[in-house]
Amino acid sequence: MAPRSASSSPSWVPAPRRADARRNRVLVMQAARSAFEEAGLAVPLGEIARRAGVGAGTVYRHFPSKEALFRATVVDRVRLFTDTARELATAEQPGVVFFRYLAAVVRLSVRNKGLCDALEGNFEPSPGVEEGFRAALCVLLERAQQAGAVRKDVAIDDVMALLLGCLSMEQRRGPGVAPGRMTALACDSLRPGRRVTKLPQNPRATRNETVCAVCGGPVAAARTGRPARYCGGACRQKAHRERARARAGSEVVLEAEV
Repeated sequence: MAPRSASSSPSWVPAPRRADARRNRVLVMQAARSAFEEAGLAVPLGEIARRAGVGAGTVYRHFPSKEALFRATVVDRVRLFTDTARELATAEQPGVVFFRYLAAVVRLSVRNKGLCDALEGNFEPSPGVEEGFRAALCVLLERAQQAGAVRKDVAIDDVMALLLGCLSMEQRRGPGVAPGRMTALACDSLRPGRRVTKLPQNPRATRNETVCAVCGGPVAAARTGRPARYCGGACRQKAHRERARARAGSEVVLEAEV
């Protein structure tokens, strides 16, 4: 019997299947991460499959339930935080690194209910995941304290509590408060002496240009240039005449005083 050629051998078939499975799992995780961040556990599994470009059966082959998929996305993000902290454990300027790391964790977690629950301890994503995060963060804290950037009397439990407080404050900040401002204020409580963070600037209050300044009617948004103040030419001319009369009146008053 002639030897079987390499092209007819079935040994090459499983490898592409394994590669496809890995690719599909990555797609499902990416889609689930964004879907859960937007809608939490209320998002249908079919919507996750649609975003990933796969069938619902493919999702179930990797994750037995939607809750298991949700848990996997949280584990993935917490482990990313942990790995990042470990990579920063030997970085220069440990004080700067510590505070920037805290701000980044808050910024990336504030809109993710699963992450907030995991950090609060209400949702244990996987055995040892929360402990690993605490241990890695503790190393950053100790290095920052040794560098004189953090008060010596601060413990890791204090930092974890402050981290949760920052999440809560950022979630509840008003529309006139800049993102990160509350976190900067809270983190300054960890600093020794008078070393404080320059606060992010709150957005400036803007004049309401959606209503005509003369008649109160709606104003179409201007495509270019300054925002429109009047609904049309008639109101613009009326406003111009009123300003002219006001200027004339002020000139009369000035002449009388002279």
